[in-house]
Amino acid sequence: MPLSKQLSSVAGGIVALGKFDALHIGHRELAVQAAKAGTPFLLSFTGMGEVLGWEPRAPVVAKCDRERVLSSWSACCGEVTPTELEIEFSKVRNLTPRQFVEKLSKELGVRGVVAGKNYRFGYRAAGDASELSRLCEEYGIESYIINPVMDKKQSILNRGFNDAKERGQVSSTRVRYALSEGDMKYVSELLGRQHRLILMLNDQQSFTIDRSRISFPKSRLLNLPPKEGVYEDCRIVFGNDDVVACRVVVETTDIRLELVEIDRVYDPNDSRHLNIEFGA
Repeated sequence: MPLSKQLSSVAGGIVALGKFDALHIGHRELAVQAAKAGTPFLLSFTGMGEVLGWEPRAPVVAKCDRERVLSSWSACCGEVTPTELEIEFSKVRNLTPRQFVEKLSKELGVRGVVAGKNYRFGYRAAGDASELSRLCEEYGIESYIINPVMDKKQSILNRGFNDAKERGQVSSTRVRYALSEGDMKYVSELLGRQHRLILMLNDQQSFTIDRSRISFPKSRLLNLPPKEGVYEDCRIVFGNDDVVACRVVVETTDIRLELVEIDRVYDPNDSRHLNIEFGA
């Protein structure tokens, strides 16, 4: 959708603020609270990595799969699917907290915002949730500050998370950590769903089929896989509800699918994408 239409559509809506990389249960709670107050939107910033000089990395959720995930939240959001509003990070990076709220009020015309208690915003993250509430009141915007969703797996708090921003809440960083450990049960707990891996199918040379095995190069991946290893109780998903049970083997350069039902035939030519869900 063109930016002009996005901006006009968000007017009068309730905008959830945050980084929505993983679309995890903490992000879902922001959307739920926004839906309770009005029409829910998720405000995302594009090009943040390029501007800040971050190393390129695969997303947790493939871009082509985000609409499906957001649609699954509608049952929690009053049967309304939250809409993503994307703004170029370069255009807001240097805004002070006041200028950012002014943009929400005057340029976007939002009626309210939802943010977590630990939310920081504005240039160099100068503003906190308290300042957000104060500025929103000044500009006539409703503000809803909610407690973060906490990670129930407290045992990992003492390892791998030295960042001061990590205070035990569910985060995209924790999802990436769980994937790097190959702990798919933990990944599912953080996401509130099974992790879906998406592969792009361009031509027959992008895969090989040997009886009950299908292999793909990792270069076809559109999002982040778990660490190398064997994963049981997985499934190939195509269409709305047709599935093929499989075992997934993640190797250094390839992804191999071993079909559980050998008599069941799956033809990768049926789709542009191959969807693989990991059992917990």
